[in-house]
Amino acid sequence: MLSVCIAIMKIFQDKEETSLYGRRTRKDSVRIGVIGTLDELNSFVGLAVSGFDGGEIRQILKEVQRDLFVAGADVATPLDIAEKRQRIIHDDVKRLEDYISRLESELEPLNRFILPGGSREAAVLHICRTICRRAERSIVALKAHEELNNYVFVYINRLSDLFFVLARAANKRKGVEDEKWL
Repeated sequence: MLSVCIAIMKIFQDKEETSLYGRRTRKDSVRIGVIGTLDELNSFVGLAVSGFDGGEIRQILKEVQRDLFVAGADVATPLDIAEKRQRIIHDDVKRLEDYISRLESELEPLNRFILPGGSREAAVLHICRTICRRAERSIVALKAHEELNNYVFVYINRLSDLFFVLARAANKRKGVEDEKWL
């Protein structure tokens, strides 16, 4: 009888480093922090998706989830890696800008700040916005020390704007008024 040994990678490991494309990276590095924040954001976008049975907002959020996986892989892959990897590109940013413009055209112009909230769906989208802003700050910190695809930064910047507009659109579609501050 022939015996075959198959090595299985354990899901649990007690190491302070992880591997990114063959390079050991400390788990407390800025790069890993950015990737973790993007993962957290994607999870909250999943929560936001669950609040919509269908329609345009749900479809936009599903696209964002796919983009966030690309953004995470983009951040994980240093620019000096020769292998061709999918990256965030100008077209991804443009798509968000188009969504923002279209949705804003349906909304009343703002002349005061609004409080995050309103409907449950909008409240979750505001949480996505704030996590997105944290991801943006982390990306700026990473860019200060390491090269990074600048479209990741631009995309995340536009994405936080999109979450704001989506929250307002969700409130409008639910018949809930945005609560003005002061």
